[in-house]
Amino acid sequence: MAHRKAGGSTSLGRDSISKRLGVKIYGSEKAKIGSIIVRQRGTKIHPGENVTRGEDDTLFSTANGTVKFMDKKVRDFTGKLQKRKFVSVVTE
Repeated sequence: MAHRKAGGSTSLGRDSISKRLGVKIYGSEKAKIGSIIVRQRGTKIHPGENVTRGEDDTLFSTANGTVKFMDKKVRDFTGKLQKRKFVSVVTE
């Protein structure tokens, strides 16, 4: 007698909904107050001037202006110099 595996249960076929993370407003683009600049998990990009970090590490604009990304060397908690990415909103 031919045997057949029971249908209805597979180990594959599961996938989570994408969270739409990433940069929403790029460098030299205009940002309004409260607009989302970067959606991220963890602080890959740090807030600079006129930018605040939300509870889920989202970076928001706190002023109207132009978005500017930059790299800065910052001292780590161990005293080592590290390059970090910052985003700021430059007002006119």
